Amino acid sequence: METRATAKFIRLSPRKVRTVVDLIRGKQFAEAMAILKYTPKRASEVITKVVKSAAANAEHNQQAVKEELFISEIFVDKGPTIKRVKPRAQGRADLIRKRTSHITVVVSDQKEGRS
Repeated sequence: METRATAKFIRLSPRKVRTVVDLIRGKQFAEAMAILKYTPKRASEVITKVVKSAAANAEHNQQAVKEELFISEIFVDKGPTIKRVKPRAQGRADLIRKRTSHITVVVSDQKEGRS
């Protein structure tokens, strides 16, 4: 059985979030939480919340045991970009892009065929 959780419109660049996501893909729930706890990146806090949410969904909806869960899928998609203008010299303006991310986590049981 698979259970998912998503976090949308997170004000972090997808490129920076993907570096943290790659660390925990395919890991056991407990191991992933330990890795995220000691990863010195801002994205690790948000990813921790989403992974915990996916595990709680599996525990509540599918009666799964947290210790038996592993992260079968985790990916980051690009969200909408917020555009701002920064004034520059001689009447010019630069565009500032504030990027957002959509984070999706899918947790699964060990018994259901781990590839």
